[in-house]
Amino acid sequence: MEKVKNRWLIAASAVGVHISIGSAYAWSVFTNPMVNQYGWEVTEISFAFSIAIFMLGFSAAFMGRFVEKHGPRKSALLSAIFFSIGVAGSGLATAMESLLLLYLFYGVIGGIGLGIGYISPVSTLVKWFPDRRGLATGLAIMGFGFAALISGPAAAALIEAIGITGTFFILGIAYFVVMAISAQYLSPPPEGWAPKGFIENQQSGSTKIKQDLSQLTANEAIKTRRFWMLWMMLFLNVTCGIAIISVASPMAQDIAGMTPIAAAAMVGIMGLFNGGGRLGWASLSDYIGRPNVYTAFFIIQIIAFFMLPFATNGIIFQILIFAILTCYGGGFASIPAYIGDLFGTKQLGAIHGYILTAWALAGVAGPILLSLIYDSTNSYNLTMVIFGVLFIVAFIVSLWIRADISRIRNTQKTTSKTISQVAEEVQ
Repeated sequence: MEKVKNRWLIAASAVGVHISIGSAYAWSVFTNPMVNQYGWEVTEISFAFSIAIFMLGFSAAFMGRFVEKHGPRKSALLSAIFFSIGVAGSGLATAMESLLLLYLFYGVIGGIGLGIGYISPVSTLVKWFPDRRGLATGLAIMGFGFAALISGPAAAALIEAIGITGTFFILGIAYFVVMAISAQYLSPPPEGWAPKGFIENQQSGSTKIKQDLSQLTANEAIKTRRFWMLWMMLFLNVTCGIAIISVASPMAQDIAGMTPIAAAAMVGIMGLFNGGGRLGWASLSDYIGRPNVYTAFFIIQIIAFFMLPFATNGIIFQILIFAILTCYGGGFASIPAYIGDLFGTKQLGAIHGYILTAWALAGVAGPILLSLIYDSTNSYNLTMVIFGVLFIVAFIVSLWIRADISRIRNTQKTTSKTISQVAEEVQ
């Protein structure tokens, strides 16, 4: 018999992929050195990151079927090729001092690698951890959130030592090695596999796992109301969260009167809450359910966004920001398990890819919306109120999807009961 792989090593391999591609969150480390060396504008440099996030969402959508057809190992290896070429190619772009090449390599090619790598391990992890879906996907996606804490200082030290171009070349090679090694261990579980004691515990009643609501293909899923409710909840969560991330430092100085140094320290700590929220909320969702977690996200953020304009005390301001960041990260980590609950694991990777288009559009919409409101009012207060209203909409959607799930489960119970009665009458 073929030896079954260790599911915790599968999770570690997924973290290896995500912690490499998550280095994209440390892009800002390159901003000032590029401004000083090449004279480019901050907006021009940031645009490379915006393209990468946009490509992440849409490549995830288009490559979801590839992931399902060819499996996580080939998909993660393809991601390693695209992402490492994107990063190393950025070294060529800076050597030639070409912004267009930077957009092509880091934005387009690297962004495609981001999208494929982001979804590659997720559907596999859900299959390996039917008893702890949230924890498993939370671990991997936590790696994406925490990556900047490792890659940021490493990139800064390399830039200081060997320059911008050399840093891109070394990082491109390093990411390829880590991702390629991680990819080799990734594989779905054997047909019919279950964790030790899982089936026995279910049968005895000591472990109660809710059956998936349905088993749908990606094409079937996108025709349901539930898919678009999930899409809308993620879109609103990311739109407001990413907007806050983009202006956290100046907003802290404007509203709470924090010094630039204190505000910069707060931005660094935000990464911890972003990453921690991914693991914490996703793990909690295994116990209280994904619908409850998403409803909690929106209640917390409605309160936080309406309080922010009045949070002139630095400590209270930071508590509110950190709470928002945990919900922002938790939204990413909880969505794959939520997809599995609603649509099953048949084509989870492809469905997850379609859902991530919400991230691509929110990454553009959030900062633009915030900038437009701020430029017209010269104040963050109205922006926070508008975001609070958007979260009221998200809260309503979260209640709507819960009602939809209950309706379908009740219909399934009624149908099952009718079938049982007919079978008894036939006998």
